[in-house]
Amino acid sequence: MVEPVTARTAEGVTSIDRDAWDACAGDGNPFVSHDFLSILEESGSAIARTGWQPIPIVVDGADGRPAAILPAYAKSHSQGEYVFDHAWADAWQRAGGDYYPKLQIAVPFSPVPGPRLLLRDPGLAPALIAAAEALVEQHGLSSAHATFVAPEQVPLFEAAGWLIRTDRQFHWANRGYGSFDDFLDALASRKRKAIRKERATAVAGLEIVHLTGAAIEERHWDAFWRFYQDTGSRKWGRPYLTRRFFSLLGRRMADRVLLMLALRDGEPIAGALNLIGADTLYGRYWGCTEEVPFLHFELCYYQAIDAAIARGLARVEAGAQGEHKLARGYEPVPTFSAHFIPHAGFRNAVADYLEQERRAVAANIEGLEEYTPFRKGGVSL
Repeated sequence: MVEPVTARTAEGVTSIDRDAWDACAGDGNPFVSHDFLSILEESGSAIARTGWQPIPIVVDGADGRPAAILPAYAKSHSQGEYVFDHAWADAWQRAGGDYYPKLQIAVPFSPVPGPRLLLRDPGLAPALIAAAEALVEQHGLSSAHATFVAPEQVPLFEAAGWLIRTDRQFHWANRGYGSFDDFLDALASRKRKAIRKERATAVAGLEIVHLTGAAIEERHWDAFWRFYQDTGSRKWGRPYLTRRFFSLLGRRMADRVLLMLALRDGEPIAGALNLIGADTLYGRYWGCTEEVPFLHFELCYYQAIDAAIARGLARVEAGAQGEHKLARGYEPVPTFSAHFIPHAGFRNAVADYLEQERRAVAANIEGLEEYTPFRKGGVSL
């Protein structure tokens, strides 16, 4: 039985004290930090006008400071989430209902697994989930969706009766490698040769630089903005992030940023943006102004592996989608989301669909594991 508690919604992440927020969020995952989420707001990237009205849900502790927080948004569309519910929205609206606005518990535009229940007091997890449910029901929202939930928090949502959805991404695991060559030695000979050939082709005539901290200047963000716009216009129609987002990121989080640039004759022609977590390198955005064979793989995957090994990080998470990552040493792992749907009939229909989808995803992951490039019998998965 959940003890009654008082929860409140705040007017954005920026309305909450930075230290109080981070005391709940911890310092392991940069995407749930006050800095990152407030930058999204202040830059005009995740605000009501763009369909992401920030309404974090807060439970205060006995000391009057936030003890539990949900990074929540009222969403007027399903863009920028990477857990696709467009078919659900269509079905709901064909039945005469209003699917939007919905409650989204997420990091905008970031398919990065991490905590969605930010808990200074772990005992408040059930109350925080109950507060999200109450918000949905009190305001007549169709549903609530917690996306890219850290695996260890999935049972908390499941215990509350939320529907669990699975998908998969490709992550690279550092098995104690001392160098990229150590990693290559774990691969089958044919795969090892293919990667070496790709890397040589990608960097011919180019210089690759890694920038972090004070080494990242506005001129570098100007270059990366060009890359980001090119990728965004092709993938999403319009980029989600504003130019100001990158400047603020550089001012407030530069020590947690790793910007990789490919230079030709000293001028940037491509770049990849990463954030550095406690044990993970998170690859986020890539773009280019010159097409070079295999350069995408080099900057986003191989250079990320180099950087993770050098920093002693356990993983590289290179974002959503991409079975092409498999041949490059990135392995399939499940990802999770949790969904609260108060309408019984719709909930039952979605539950049936998710049960079938989970079986299909599990079979897909099992099948893909057979195609990892590692020497069979030499490396445990």
